[in-house]
Amino acid sequence: MIALNVVGVRVELPTNQPIILLKEQDGERYLPIFIGPVEATAIAFGMQGIVSARPLTHDLFRDVVQALDVEVQRVLITELRDGTFYAELQMVSGGNEVNVSSRPSDAIALAVRLEVPIFADEQVLDEAAIVVKDDDENEVEKFREFLEQVSPEDFK
Repeated sequence: MIALNVVGVRVELPTNQPIILLKEQDGERYLPIFIGPVEATAIAFGMQGIVSARPLTHDLFRDVVQALDVEVQRVLITELRDGTFYAELQMVSGGNEVNVSSRPSDAIALAVRLEVPIFADEQVLDEAAIVVKDDDENEVEKFREFLEQVSPEDFK
């Protein structure tokens, strides 16, 4: 498994499809995953530390696992099959390790709230990751600037 960092959420043009961008911690590969607008908003809210008046679904799930004394240890992006990414939440409950299947977007929305690490299977990265060359660093910097200016309301 390869450790990843969340770079951010953006909207892919011209389709206006939200995308989460992850980057290898110790490498130059980026893993883009198309996600839904609700999940994009949830991830953006979690990354920005925005607290809503009432708990959103991912906030509720965080609160439930904490109330049940379940420790979410990590998110694992395990597979890419027929263009669909698969993930698992690796948790410990009562001393037992439990893996629960999840959509990557939901798992990442929870991970940013709980500040747990995200990993991807090497084969997933080999199949779906993109490499940003030094020539493309300007594009990456533009993307980072975009992320600093985008707000969750842009995904509604």
